[in-house]
Amino acid sequence: MNYNELKSGTDIRGVASDKGGKAVNLTEAAVKDITAAFILWLSKKCGKKAGDLKIAIGHDSRITAATIKAAAISELVIAGVHIFDCSLASTPAMFMTTIDLNCDGSIQITASHHPFDRNGLKFFTKDGGLDSADIADIVEIANKGVRAEIADGVIEKVDYMTTYAKRLRDMICNGLGKSEADMPLKNYHIIVDAGNGAGGFYANNVLAPLGADVTGSQFLEPDGMFPNHIPNPENKQAMESICDAVVKSGADLGIIFDTDVDRAGCVDSSGKEINRNRLVALAAYIAVQGNEGATIVTDSVTSDGLKSYIENDLGGKHYRYKRGYKNVINKAVELCGQGINCPLAIETSGHAALRENYFLDDGAYLATKIVIELARGNEFEEILSTLKMPAEEKEIRLNIKAQDFRNYGLKVIDELEKFAQNNNDCKIADDNREGIRITTPYGWILLRLSVHDPVMPLNMESDEIGGTNKNVEFFKEFFAQFDYLDLSTYF
Repeated sequence: MNYNELKSGTDIRGVASDKGGKAVNLTEAAVKDITAAFILWLSKKCGKKAGDLKIAIGHDSRITAATIKAAAISELVIAGVHIFDCSLASTPAMFMTTIDLNCDGSIQITASHHPFDRNGLKFFTKDGGLDSADIADIVEIANKGVRAEIADGVIEKVDYMTTYAKRLRDMICNGLGKSEADMPLKNYHIIVDAGNGAGGFYANNVLAPLGADVTGSQFLEPDGMFPNHIPNPENKQAMESICDAVVKSGADLGIIFDTDVDRAGCVDSSGKEINRNRLVALAAYIAVQGNEGATIVTDSVTSDGLKSYIENDLGGKHYRYKRGYKNVINKAVELCGQGINCPLAIETSGHAALRENYFLDDGAYLATKIVIELARGNEFEEILSTLKMPAEEKEIRLNIKAQDFRNYGLKVIDELEKFAQNNNDCKIADDNREGIRITTPYGWILLRLSVHDPVMPLNMESDEIGGTNKNVEFFKEFFAQFDYLDLSTYF
């Protein structure tokens, strides 16, 4: 057995159905071995026998959810675990079972926004989502095929999403100083696009019971084939769909979730996206309230305009860090441990984790904070009016053909730093914490190395139309010298 290929950062992820034409590697046997490994790992972490553990399990709407859940539960049962079966659930809700149900750990069956034939396992403890090193340990145990002692577990069906939805309704009521009976959202038209994932509950069980008009909401029904669009706020088609729906329905706000609801994007009443840098800015605006001078941690590809907005308009501090939602979350936790006031960690993809919410990246929680701002009468266009947006942005992914792709990529970055140091038209950013970010007469570029893949993403922005192409030309000769870089996407 070798399940190393199923490790995807902080998740287990693979092909779970052959309907997409690919060979299945997330098999039932793999799920059983990995679940058994998680039980042993969690048993050691908690200092408990496997038979004394309480573990919740849930899933999003994917077509293989039932099969994978059955395989995972079979291992939990024979290890003597007390199982809370939460059925269809969001990923953030599964973490919250460790709080509300006092579970030692939880498992969410999801592959986020990836194609319908994929699926995976995401694990939580009371400390939050597992880190990459934890997943590596679990995979190592799974490769050995070891098991806890056989015992008789208990399966308890739990409607946890009802509890989770009430928590969000309570947030809105408390934030507006009203009760549910007051129908605090009765004057607002808010629509939701769940992308046929797990997020339909937000319209039906959070907004509507508080009086919101949710007519015009779309794709609320769970359908793991995702027939309407990719459930991903970063997807162009998905965002166009929710923007059009807001305009067509005359809504005050549109909210779009990814499949498992750990990410969200928004649309204002004019049909304009509040996504990526605009979403980071709005989340920062909310987070700095009551946190004067707060530090906001983001990933490395955020714009110069966002940095200026956070530091000059909000009076906060911007800490650019590495790509990867767990990277920004862990850095925020670290900074808080150093006594730095850091209420928010957010990635441009929409993963937003607030300190007040266990630093859990939760799309529904962020959406709820935004709904509260709306109901307080705040205009999003006014809030974001001073955020300077680039005229253009682009990402080029350069494949590395060298066998030792990591060291080759690091060599390219090192040479690019030398190039910039010797060019008067280049200025190296003073907050490089991933790859190298360089300002040129045409904007900026950021070259970094993918964490897992033989790829170098090259991000760039410009304040002028045609500026990104000028940056491409500016660095053309530099990149051409590297024989093991595939430049077919560059030229």
